[in-house]
Amino acid sequence: MILWFRHLPQTSKDLSEWTPFIHSDWYRKHYMKFVYLLQIIILSIPYFFSKGFTNIHIFLLIITGILVFIIHECIHIFVIHKKGDISLTFSGIFFWINTNAVLSKYRFWAIMSFPFLILSVVPFILSLYVSGNIKVILLYIGWLNTLISASDIINSFHIAIKPKNTFFHRGYYRKTH
Repeated sequence: MILWFRHLPQTSKDLSEWTPFIHSDWYRKHYMKFVYLLQIIILSIPYFFSKGFTNIHIFLLIITGILVFIIHECIHIFVIHKKGDISLTFSGIFFWINTNAVLSKYRFWAIMSFPFLILSVVPFILSLYVSGNIKVILLYIGWLNTLISASDIINSFHIAIKPKNTFFHRGYYRKTH
């Protein structure tokens, strides 16, 4: 079941078994500042390389941006749709997907990484083999999705450094033996 713009019901968790995904209170409090910083860096990339997207009609850029966002979220949902209930909510300009499923390290990494790999890395690689407007559109798709994926990128690194046999659930993780 997918809940649109509503939170999943709270569940109780034995905190002696589960550890917060982000240990540091300071880092947890300032996490979004790191996401914003990464987004600012990503936003500056086209200007740093003196490449813009101005030769493509603005309407096409907007439609492409909307489609990239929708596909990005659908990839997240596709990876977890059979594992548990899903809630799609938002805070400000950020959308959050939550699930009540307990996810393995691989599955949680896949949730966080697949949209970036499919919509940023693949278009960039494809752009190396084409030219003209198709190349610019592929680079735009990759750049825009990287911007959308800023929080996912940071979370992917956090997931990667967790021990093997780790399971994740709603902001917490536990290691099984």
